[in-house]
Amino acid sequence: MLTRQNLVLVGFMATGKSTVGRRLAKRLELRFLDLDTRIEARAGKPIARIFAEDGEPAFRALERQAAIEAGVPNGLVIATGGGIVLNPDNLRDLARGGLVVCLSATLETIMRRTAGDTTRPLLQHPDRRARVEQLLQQRAALYAAIPHQLATDDLTPEAIVERIAALYAAESR
Repeated sequence: MLTRQNLVLVGFMATGKSTVGRRLAKRLELRFLDLDTRIEARAGKPIARIFAEDGEPAFRALERQAAIEAGVPNGLVIATGGGIVLNPDNLRDLARGGLVVCLSATLETIMRRTAGDTTRPLLQHPDRRARVEQLLQQRAALYAAIPHQLATDDLTPEAIVERIAALYAAESR
């Protein structure tokens, strides 16, 4: 039996990677893997605690290991954390296993989608908006370098699934 290529969703937080990833996996009859969930399971604690107790470098090391493992074509839809792009080796390894699609959203959409969210360690900042702007600016070129892009602001999850499923089908031929 042939192993199907992975479909990897990257992008800033709150662009729809996990929500869309689960629906895509069901639609394409693939398994879903949330890299952050895998990292939490391996570390035995939530990402917020990894950041608080061990620091961001420790989290990034766990993320790196997860990216290496997920880079093997295995018929997965993979949702990554927003910072996966900070290490170019992560994207290289993930792309080796399949199609990488970058989801994006405007600052306003991200602020609306993360309002009241206390689980994201990088947003635990007195000026949340300034922090999101700073992170978006730091990562903009890294996200922009990914060939397949999809803005999610004005699309329903179903519409996003349809577009990415069509791209995956075209790329898998």
